[in-house]
Amino acid sequence: MNKTALITGASSGIGMATAILLAKEGYRLILAARREDRLQQLAKHLPTETMIIKLDVRDRAAVFGAIQNLPSEWKHIDVLINNAGLASGMSTIDKGDIDDWEIMIDTNIKGLLYITRAVLPAMVERGSGHIVNIGSIAAKEAYANGNVYCSTKAAVDMLNKTMRIDLLPHPIKVTAIHPGAVETEFSIVRFHGDEERAKKVYLGFESLVGTDVAEAILFVINRPPHVNINDIVIMPTAQAVAGVIHRK
Repeated sequence: MNKTALITGASSGIGMATAILLAKEGYRLILAARREDRLQQLAKHLPTETMIIKLDVRDRAAVFGAIQNLPSEWKHIDVLINNAGLASGMSTIDKGDIDDWEIMIDTNIKGLLYITRAVLPAMVERGSGHIVNIGSIAAKEAYANGNVYCSTKAAVDMLNKTMRIDLLPHPIKVTAIHPGAVETEFSIVRFHGDEERAKKVYLGFESLVGTDVAEAILFVINRPPHVNINDIVIMPTAQAVAGVIHRK
């Protein structure tokens, strides 16, 4: 039987690009996101068995319910790709919007924990599986006005390391992939729908695109059983560190 991958945040950006690439490689896919209509449109064009779940990873009961209620033929999840995440707002800590903080903490940390906790017991029972956590260069380096977002991604980085230790005996693989600037809907969400402001983030240089990160995901999940890629940082050539981009 072909391997099954569950991808959160699959309705756009890195998640969508990963779904397209893994489908071509023969993976069966469980696609989860809040925007069910987008998942349905995506699934129509994928050359593989696909199941879609309308899911907000912030909703603890919904997450556990969705995993517990999977049809028997979909319960064997080989790969979990924790891709759902976002930035909301960009201001100094003294002017931060607490609602933005809550959204980032609930999505980037608690949502990742909920889905991981729901999926892991079956992996542990089987003694196999792979968790891929999508972080950010913000997990490694702070930048101005990134305070809470950077903190949530640093938490993902540390969770990745501790998961690796906790799951070592079973043996379940754990990988973090930390991209730099990727042109997706990320900045539109961060700036609350201000598309003009979002476009300026990517002006004057060639950023990463979702497929660049998807190819890294495919690489790590296709390593032989004895090989685990712990951590990857992927940057555009024009970006040296989190806040340093060469623009033409």
